Amino acid sequence: MANPLILQITATALQIGASDVFLAENAPARFKVGGLMQESTARPVSRQDLEDFWKLCGAEPATQSDADTAWQMPDGPRFRVNLHRHLGRLGAVLRQIRTQIPSMESLGLPEELLISWLQRRAGLILVTGPTGCGKSTTIASCLEYVNSTRPAHIVTIEDPVEFIFQDRTSFFTQREVHLDTPSFSDGLRRAMRQAPDIIFVGEIRDAATALTALQAAETGHLVLSNVHSPNIVETIDRLVHLVPPNERDSMLSLLSNQTIGILSQRLLPSASGKGSTLVCESLEVQGAVRLWLREMALPALSDFIRRGDNPSNKSYLHALVEAVQDGRVTTETALTTVPNAAEFSRALRGIS
Repeated sequence: MANPLILQITATALQIGASDVFLAENAPARFKVGGLMQESTARPVSRQDLEDFWKLCGAEPATQSDADTAWQMPDGPRFRVNLHRHLGRLGAVLRQIRTQIPSMESLGLPEELLISWLQRRAGLILVTGPTGCGKSTTIASCLEYVNSTRPAHIVTIEDPVEFIFQDRTSFFTQREVHLDTPSFSDGLRRAMRQAPDIIFVGEIRDAATALTALQAAETGHLVLSNVHSPNIVETIDRLVHLVPPNERDSMLSLLSNQTIGILSQRLLPSASGKGSTLVCESLEVQGAVRLWLREMALPALSDFIRRGDNPSNKSYLHALVEAVQDGRVTTETALTTVPNAAEFSRALRGIS
């Protein structure tokens, strides 16, 4: 039976629209709402509360240190849960698994660009960014667009499942790592025997997953995945360095031939003071970009994105300037996220 305090806290999270719930032993619960933290007015969470919750999630607080799992409120939504220890104390972070999937337009994504990528029948689409920037939500909105526009079998491999899709024009096979398949790479290999049209891999964490995802794209599947990296150039660098030096030429060849595009995003506080605003950097892989990728010419790629000659390619700096000029992000917020404040100030004044 669910702990009454945990039920009270999660019910409050649903009422205030919190994206994340943070539980720590002997401390009040905290909520993240619109990118900002709020403290719960309920009593502090005790060790007994957390032990009860860990056991409810199938973990053993006496012997385990960490666990990624899921939990469902009685007659309510499911949550993705990370259980952990810090300084010997028990903790947990919960994120609601949603069935209401926002549209690309409502999220502020480059809709026309993403739709053009999603219309491809094979290739790799990557969505990157730091933890908590909405990568999974972006991919969910992309899959929901496909779901409403064309018949396809969509296989997802996630850890854990974050959105539950309702079959519309397409139909879904959603598999959770550790529950339905032992790993991302194993689930991805098995997925290719399930006659998929589209495969979503929750995260590329290792060489086996990266290579299998690229091979799936090479054999005629549209593959979407997340990578934890701050920008497009570092995404490429990270993927290439997942494999040993003697395999990097093969990895670069696959990346250059199979990648459709990379979207790198960040969530920033909105200028209105309510909620967050998405700021996206994008790269479409075609023409000279394929050559630079194959040759690992990252400075040339970075310079190409910064120039912004093609509307399909936009640097984070240019996207941030647009967000400030549109009134979506304040100049003060923007300055906290750029590596070179002087370059941003010049770009804001229209000086290249």
